[in-house]
Amino acid sequence: MKKVALITGGSRGIGLGIARELVLKGFCLAINGIREPAQVEEVLAELGRHGPEVNYYPGHIGHAEDRQQIVDRVLEEMGRIDILVNNAGIAPKERKDILETTEESFDHVIGVNLRGTFFLTQLVANQMVRQKNENAGIFTCIINVSSISATIVSVNRGEYCISKAGTAMVTALFAARLGEFDIPVYEIRPGIIRTDMTAGVKEKYDKLLENDLCVQARWGEPDDVGKVVASLAEGNFPYSTGQVIMVDGGLSLPRL
Repeated sequence: MKKVALITGGSRGIGLGIARELVLKGFCLAINGIREPAQVEEVLAELGRHGPEVNYYPGHIGHAEDRQQIVDRVLEEMGRIDILVNNAGIAPKERKDILETTEESFDHVIGVNLRGTFFLTQLVANQMVRQKNENAGIFTCIINVSSISATIVSVNRGEYCISKAGTAMVTALFAARLGEFDIPVYEIRPGIIRTDMTAGVKEKYDKLLENDLCVQARWGEPDDVGKVVASLAEGNFPYSTGQVIMVDGGLSLPRL
């Protein structure tokens, strides 16, 4: 039986690192993103060389109609969703001190990172329950890619931190609700990962890494996150629902 993984924001950055690892494990991929299909052809071709089926489903998870269309199309074309990876996320368009943050920026970030994640999870969770009712022996799970910003403060992007703290509660809520159906829900909190989102602060973090910001003195890479997702998706941690996995090189480890 084929296994289908829906990855939001799966065509670049951390999402692409996740996609690369899952396709090597034999998963069929439903990649979601907001770019036009022509802009991701190269990525899809690369993934397709390794996997049995790779499809692209453009859409904005912050919009209700798009969320429904994404799920409907995946089910129509691929037949099932076994793994949901909530990876899509945005940073504020402009970093501002919390004394100056605008409501527009707050709503924009929360709308994607938190509201979009919650309601897409709701849609897919209901589908997973239907699948489990038809075949209780299948493994399905939900994986939320959050951030160390769920607990580590950055006062120049408070809306982002709040969205990730909220994602932590989304994980806990759905883990509790889906326990009766044996559908585990996990949260991954990446640290300083080398992506296009962090490219603008590379110099800052280069210096911090040189000065013991992390126990492991290097940038994290998208495949560091991807390897964890792949292990969870393969069902290697079936009795660990609701748990948080740190992928931060020891950044959050208390030290003297």
